[in-house]
Amino acid sequence: MKEPSISLKETSRIEVLTLMDNYTDVLLRNTDVVVRPPLSKTGEIPTDTVLAEHGLSMLVKVYQGENTYTVLFDTGYSQVGVPHNIEILGVKVKDIETIVLSHGHMDHTGSLDILLEQMARPISVVVHPDAFLTPRYFALEDGRKLLFPQTITKEALRNKGVDILESTKPTLLGDDTLVVTGEVERVTDFEKGLPNAFMKKDGEVVQDAILDDQALVMNLKDKGLVIVAGCSHAGIINTVIYAKKITGIERVHAVLGGFHLSGAFFEPIIEKTIEEFKAIDPKVLVPMHCTGWKAIQRFEEEFPSSFVLNSVGSKFIFASD
Repeated sequence: MKEPSISLKETSRIEVLTLMDNYTDVLLRNTDVVVRPPLSKTGEIPTDTVLAEHGLSMLVKVYQGENTYTVLFDTGYSQVGVPHNIEILGVKVKDIETIVLSHGHMDHTGSLDILLEQMARPISVVVHPDAFLTPRYFALEDGRKLLFPQTITKEALRNKGVDILESTKPTLLGDDTLVVTGEVERVTDFEKGLPNAFMKKDGEVVQDAILDDQALVMNLKDKGLVIVAGCSHAGIINTVIYAKKITGIERVHAVLGGFHLSGAFFEPIIEKTIEEFKAIDPKVLVPMHCTGWKAIQRFEEEFPSSFVLNSVGSKFIFASD
């Protein structure tokens, strides 16, 4: 392995709370890895509960000695879901120190504006510069174009007093206990991205490689990397390989997030992805969001000891020995 490009400090404990995902189930049970939200806190079943939507948002808290650092990774699809779930789950928004956007698609940035209004200042947003590109769209077989809404702009963020940390390279956070990967290198021969994604750049229509796709990486003492992905448009295996490269750490303890294996373009690479994950051998594997039901089912079959079914409100706890 090449010399690492960053020095990622070890952390003794990591908590990842799911604020938004495509699935919710209030009857799931706790395990030694995940704590589910209680059906009732008072002895009476409540009349309201967490919401699911086609989006992703996770609250990540890293512990190092007496210090903690809290990051919000993505903000879901709608302007309703994540703020609602934050209230239901009792999350203190003002404790969030940094927001990391995995990429610029609307199912990861939907409630950003609303949450920024509730946050303490100053607040930083870590983002790849291509997240601001527009127009971006899907080209359909019948010739139609599905245009992505532009949900984030530099002007709007600056007007809210946000410090924009814009980079294609790895960005260290939290006293060097977390790193945002920046642009993920694409080295596998089977993860080819979205073939029908296009954008207009410099006046020309070009393929959209979704280069803004990035992940969050931590180093759990004695156990290895904990990798949190958004949609993995770069490929989830590429993401893991790149996380290992930039940190110089081979051991992978946990991989969570969207693996983007849903639909006709990606279902053919499910088995190859499983094969690669068997070589990586994570102790915890949590496919979310855009992974798709067929792939999730296969992960459960092939990784019975490491697979965990995610649900809104689930808190994953990783502690060093």
